[in-house]
Amino acid sequence: MNNNKSKRALLGGSALALLGAIAAPTTVSAMDGASVLQEKCLICHTRTGDPEAPYSRISQQRKTPEGWHMTINRMQRLNGLVISPQEKQAVIQYLADTQGLAPSETAPYRYVLEQQPNVVEQDIDPAYVEMCARCHSSARFGLQRRTEAEWKLHVNTHMAINPTTELHALARDRSWYDIALNDTAPKLAKDFNFHDAAWKKWQAAPKPELAGRWSVAGFLPEQGDYSATLTITPTSNNRFELTLDGHFVDGTALKGSGKAKLYAGYEWRAQLNVNGTKMRQVMAASEDGQQLTGRMYQVGRDEMGGEINAHVGTAIAGVSPAAIKQGAVQEITIMGSELKGNVSLGRGVSVEKVLTRDNDRIVVLARAQKNATVGARDVRVGQSRDQQALAVYDQVARVAVVPAESIARVGGNGGLVPKVQSTYRAQAFSAGPDGKAGTADDLNLGYMPANWSVAPFNETAEHDKDTKYAGSIDQQGIFTPGDAGLNPERKFSTNNLGNLKVVASMGEGDEQVSGDAHLLVTVPVYIKRAVQ
Repeated sequence: MNNNKSKRALLGGSALALLGAIAAPTTVSAMDGASVLQEKCLICHTRTGDPEAPYSRISQQRKTPEGWHMTINRMQRLNGLVISPQEKQAVIQYLADTQGLAPSETAPYRYVLEQQPNVVEQDIDPAYVEMCARCHSSARFGLQRRTEAEWKLHVNTHMAINPTTELHALARDRSWYDIALNDTAPKLAKDFNFHDAAWKKWQAAPKPELAGRWSVAGFLPEQGDYSATLTITPTSNNRFELTLDGHFVDGTALKGSGKAKLYAGYEWRAQLNVNGTKMRQVMAASEDGQQLTGRMYQVGRDEMGGEINAHVGTAIAGVSPAAIKQGAVQEITIMGSELKGNVSLGRGVSVEKVLTRDNDRIVVLARAQKNATVGARDVRVGQSRDQQALAVYDQVARVAVVPAESIARVGGNGGLVPKVQSTYRAQAFSAGPDGKAGTADDLNLGYMPANWSVAPFNETAEHDKDTKYAGSIDQQGIFTPGDAGLNPERKFSTNNLGNLKVVASMGEGDEQVSGDAHLLVTVPVYIKRAVQ
């Protein structure tokens, strides 16, 4: 991996998630954020006299809701700002709505807002790798827009808060401050333009109407795929109540309810209780208002979550499993809200029987002909269609473990920091027309069940018996690391860190196919930020 282009920033950590914005009383929504800003922020900040940028160090920036939340937290922690939770949320709402980011500006960095763990950032500009991304993710600065003058002031803020910055690796061997001020700041102002037309265009555009019923499909590590109907009811400006009513793929009922808030016309943040577990949703509404996409995860356990996709009204939201073998008979779940009409699984695949038909899903018994053509097919229910949603295959030729690079963190054992698990899925492929696995024409069969195990990553890991001490993986693909602290059973009584392979196997005997991924079991993380 080219370190000038990539950063093995295996991102994770709890989001601030704007919980106060969601849980605060309804009177907050009527609070005037502009007035609160003037009352609380102008104690230190000054008026510029420019109606286009009226406040120093504030009007020259644009950020996500999480970015503004972090800024106000820093003002409280370092500068003694006194502000109530209600006032704080009013200011965040105001700034996110008036000085936020357009959908196209956040699109490359959704992973950090959604708290996706184990993301390896790719193709980072070498200038940023050396100056910014050696401490932050590239999303940290990619989700900000500042004027050049403000970026330069931000460099000075770094030096004031972190005066040892110049002494770090990749800093002490060069004139870091001069480079940051005279080269990096102007580059940031150009690459992440405060005056980008995308924001003005988005401000002028009609905003999506989210109230109504949505067809939802998603995944949670401990329960698997699920389908549901999401009902969104507005309660006041930018505030909503929501319910989830559906099923996991094994038939277990899924029930949830909670509250949500919308920022900048498309940034959805929700807190809800799903089957007794507190969850968060971070989603983005599409510009046409037809989709909500993002991630839902457990409060306090960001790694225990997965993708969630919602389509407005009646639609096929997903198919599980997404593949059927030639000659096989198996159950297939078509996920979507209030689907009506006949089910079609494409050429060579017949519906033997409709097993279940609920508001959020249809479960059918499907049969693939022995000579069915290998390839993807559209799935239809009445007038609804999901393109290329079901694949017919001859055999699994390759297995990829997702994610390919990952981190788990020891914890617990009487300490205050809990363990951070790591979750995996096995993605299957059949060989394409060239008959060779691992080439560009491989057919993606989606995620499939697998047998899970761990193995030493190298000879050192084998010698140190990392598989014994670093943790274990269950048959749901969830790795749980070992306890924090010293272990007297290990050499030098070292801790339970380890260097492992996560192995997923499918099939039996000569037909068994496996894939693996790298897992580093490492130390606890003590500082968690909304934007890493």
